[in-house]
Amino acid sequence: MLPFILVGTWLSSNKSRFGLQLAHGAVRTWGVLAFLFMAMPIRVDWRFRPEPGKAYVYCANHFSYFDIAVTGVVVPGLYAFIGKIGVRKLPLFGYMYAKLHIMVDRSSAQSRAYSLGKCMRTLAQGRSIIIFPEGGIKAENPPEMVYPFKDGAFTMAIQQQVPIVPLTLVNNYRILPDGKPFRVNWEPVQVVFHEPISTGGLTQADADALREQTYRIIERELNREKVNGLKSSV
Repeated sequence: MLPFILVGTWLSSNKSRFGLQLAHGAVRTWGVLAFLFMAMPIRVDWRFRPEPGKAYVYCANHFSYFDIAVTGVVVPGLYAFIGKIGVRKLPLFGYMYAKLHIMVDRSSAQSRAYSLGKCMRTLAQGRSIIIFPEGGIKAENPPEMVYPFKDGAFTMAIQQQVPIVPLTLVNNYRILPDGKPFRVNWEPVQVVFHEPISTGGLTQADADALREQTYRIIERELNREKVNGLKSSV
């Protein structure tokens, strides 16, 4: 898929929407083929199906490097990830990521402000944003998330009056745990698309409540899966 990705990213850097569609389609196809090659099905619980052509801010828990590959396959339409700036150093993948997505140096206030502005422009153009509001893979005891979420996702969603869609990545932390030794465990990937949270009429004064609501929706799903796992192991 590399030639299609490179052509698409080059065209997209020249403001071509066709280039974006080509690159996204190639990356998504690569992801689908990769999961087929691993014989690892992705099971999506569609409690909400996004409307074609509509922009959303997708907020997901983040315990594993597997999360990017999974969300890149299951999230429909055109989107941009918010990723740490170090990703651009990776051969080939880093070039594609830097061209199609939004990089941020979390240690720099200037970089964070620039990235937030770019996110808002991206949403205004009709592309969705995928963000891991924990601020990286930082949880010490998955499936317990880092609390609280970072503010950026909720600030931009309110600013652009775009719905928040909570995503629960149920078991990626078991499939590809973060840490050493590197290992991949086989089991079907589970993803939940929750009902969107409207930001219509909200102001920045509502950002904390929106952040808390999103956190609790994902937390409840993770706790439910944890309890079910304990029951099945008894």
